Amino acid sequence: MTAQRWLVSLKTIVLYVLLLVFLTPFLVIIMNSFKTTEQFVDNPLSLPQGLTLDNYTSAWDSMNFWDGFMNSLTITVLSVLVILLFSSMTGYLFVRFKWRVNGWLFFAMLASLALPFQVLMIPLVMLYGNLGLLDSKAILIFMYAGFGVPFGVFTFHGFIKGIPYELEESAFMEGSSRVHTFFRIVLPLLKPVFVTLIVLDVLWIWNDYLLPSLVLLSPDYRTLPLSTYNFFSSYSVDFSPLMAGLIMTIIPVLVMYLFLQKQIIKGITEGALK
Repeated sequence: MTAQRWLVSLKTIVLYVLLLVFLTPFLVIIMNSFKTTEQFVDNPLSLPQGLTLDNYTSAWDSMNFWDGFMNSLTITVLSVLVILLFSSMTGYLFVRFKWRVNGWLFFAMLASLALPFQVLMIPLVMLYGNLGLLDSKAILIFMYAGFGVPFGVFTFHGFIKGIPYELEESAFMEGSSRVHTFFRIVLPLLKPVFVTLIVLDVLWIWNDYLLPSLVLLSPDYRTLPLSTYNFFSSYSVDFSPLMAGLIMTIIPVLVMYLFLQKQIIKGITEGALK
């Protein structure tokens, strides 16, 4: 028993050390958000001399935070909804309809997952730029759907295969249509996958900097990650307000997790058991 207790204690200590290692960058950002830029440059690892919200008010004004927040919220919510709707319906189509073309289309979607975005970004921007379709939130949502649907189809495809077809047959016998059966019978059973994809896609789209920087050219359309660019000038960087801006950008996602953590953990656990 003594050896087992020592082993458990050692594992606990290792876990706490790993937790501290992973939290250190976040803690450093929080500390530096309460310093002046001069104090940050002098010693980024020192404790702040006082707690003041001047950096946060400065970041709010410099980032035009509310407009950036609404842009990020609109793009994230609509993109995630489109990804979930189309990927769930496409995954259902691939599983339940044994058309020969479905195998080729599913293979093409899986192959697209292995293609890095950096390979596509220059041709993509040139194509849409020549068509005059850049600087549009709708086009950005369309691109997010294009990049997010293949992984969603792959995830839904494996989960739907585990749903007994007899459930749908019983609904068909009672006169239910294919569309009605999908939305009333199949879709509620996909809740674990929905929760998992919501978490992954929200984190991806909300924090994404590269794709919006290529598509959204107007300052009025900037998302929160793009708004942090306002702290960079030609010869200097205003580090402390930048740190405060990063904290303000992270807070909405943390709040979402705090309110939905039970559903998120339950969804991920059920998805793993499936």
